Amino acid sequence: MNKEKKQNSTSKMQKMLHLDYRRDDDIWLTNTQTLRRLIGVLGIALPILLFAFLWITAEHASALESISHYYFTRANPIFIIVVSIMAIFLMVYKGREPIDFYMSFIAGVFAILLLLFPTDNIAITCCDADAAYSVTYIQDNVWRVRFHYIAAAIFLLSLNYMSLFVFTKSNKPKTELTKEKKQRNAIYKITGTIMFCALLVIMLGLLKVIPEDFYYQNHITFWMETVAIECFGIAWLVKGETIFTD
Repeated sequence: MNKEKKQNSTSKMQKMLHLDYRRDDDIWLTNTQTLRRLIGVLGIALPILLFAFLWITAEHASALESISHYYFTRANPIFIIVVSIMAIFLMVYKGREPIDFYMSFIAGVFAILLLLFPTDNIAITCCDADAAYSVTYIQDNVWRVRFHYIAAAIFLLSLNYMSLFVFTKSNKPKTELTKEKKQRNAIYKITGTIMFCALLVIMLGLLKVIPEDFYYQNHITFWMETVAIECFGIAWLVKGETIFTD
């Protein structure tokens, strides 16, 4: 009985992950649904892992100015590894139509670029006692920081476009859409709209439309980036038909 339960559990896991052991000339990640789910999981996990790791290793329990600033901390490996894996998955994702590939590929390329061109430093100097949680310092460069903002914006806007305009498409007329597809489309629109609003708040903060003291003291960039990335992760999980499967 226990053996049968174990086999059923293993079979369900293999089905969920699209593992096919009947073919030995293929690899697991060739399945589109698997890629979508992994991209979604990585997106959702990124802010949580960064915050938790820095809290555990450096006892720093408050958010940094932005997610990109974790590049300069002990959480640097997590930031680089997770964003790099997401970037690679996005670049190899094909989808059903050319626009799927192009938008995903653009997002992947700019995810790599935002890593290659980090944001501004946390510490004023190397080994700054006021920023003990910082382990990296890079010579200040205004153009590097500006390009980082551009790369991050294109990365997130590309994903936002996919949620609102790519994932909602179907090769069937609206009258023939399944109940599950309509539910998925509703989630894409909700997450896409929230994501766009979060990015808009960041832009208003950078333009100083939102009072500067309030914006930076409350780490608004970090929280809005977190909201945007969580929404993008949820959209990709739903696109992978983790829920509301036809």
